[in-house]
Amino acid sequence: MVVVEAVVVMVVVVVVLVVVVAVIQDVVEEGVATFVFSKGRSEMDDRGGGSFVAVRRISQGLDRGNPCHSTSAEAVAGSAAWLGRGLSCVCAQRRENDARPSFDLTPAQEDCLQRLQNRIDVAYNSSDPEHQEALKALWNASFPEEKLNGLISEQWKEMGWQGKDPSTDFRGGGLISLENLLYFARNFQKSFQDLLRKQVGDRAMWEYPFAVAGVNITFMLIQMLDLEAVKPRNMVGATFLKFLSENESAFDLLYCITFKLMDHQWLSMHASYMDFNTVMKATRRQLERELLLEDITRLEDLPSYALLRR
Repeated sequence: MVVVEAVVVMVVVVVVLVVVVAVIQDVVEEGVATFVFSKGRSEMDDRGGGSFVAVRRISQGLDRGNPCHSTSAEAVAGSAAWLGRGLSCVCAQRRENDARPSFDLTPAQEDCLQRLQNRIDVAYNSSDPEHQEALKALWNASFPEEKLNGLISEQWKEMGWQGKDPSTDFRGGGLISLENLLYFARNFQKSFQDLLRKQVGDRAMWEYPFAVAGVNITFMLIQMLDLEAVKPRNMVGATFLKFLSENESAFDLLYCITFKLMDHQWLSMHASYMDFNTVMKATRRQLERELLLEDITRLEDLPSYALLRR
C-alpha cells in the first residue's frame, strides 16, 4: 500500500513539472510578457473608462548580440533569399554553422537601427525633468479635462497603471514605452481614447489595463523585430528596417497599429483578463503575417492600419 501511494505521489510530481516546463517554454518561445493579475477590480468611473485590474509585468532580459535571443518562428533559413517587394538591399545569407540567416544592411539602415536602439536603451528616470514632462504630457493628452495632482497620484490608476507611481511600470519597457503611448495619443486621438476608455465593442467585465498593456506591446515588438541584435535575424525584423529607413517614426507607428490590432483580437476572441497572453500571441502572429505580405511597401499598407482612427 505504501509503495502504491509513493508511486502515485511521484506521478503527480512528474505531471506538475511537465506542465510548468511547458508553460515556461511557451512564454519564452513566443516572447510574450507574462501578466500576474490581482483579484481586485476598480469600479467603473464616470468617464465610461471601464474596469481595470492591477497587473505585474514579468520581463525577460534581452542581451544585444546574444545568440540565444529568440527569433520569429517564421524566419526563413536559406541563401540569397530576397525579402519581398522593395527590399533588394537586404539579403539573407546563411552563416557557417548557424541555421539562421544573417541580413546585410545598407549604411542608412544601420544608422536608423542604431538610433532606434539608442532609444530602446534609455531607461525611464523619474528624476529627469524631460521624462517628467513627457509623463505629464501623456496625462494631458489622455485626460485633458482633468488636472493631474502630481506625478505620484492615485489618478494614474484610472489609466491602467499598477499603482499611483507609473514610473515603476516603465522599468520593463524603458522611456520608449512612454514615447510610444504619447505618440499614439497625439497622432491617433480617436483610437487612443477609444482604447483608453474602452468605448468600442462588447467589453469583458475584467478588461486588460490600458497603460500596462501598452508597455507590454512595446516589449513584444522589440522582441518580434529582433531590435536588440546588431543585425536582424529574422525576415520580419529585416522587413521592418526597410520601413524604418524611410520613416523615422516607423516603430511608433507600428506600435499604434499593434495596439489597435491587439484590441481588435481581444474583442473578436471575447477575451477576459486571463486570456491576455493568448491574445498577444495571436496579435503577434497576425502582425508577422501582414509584415511579410508581398504588396506591402509601407506600414500604411498593412491591413490592420485601417483599424486606426485619428
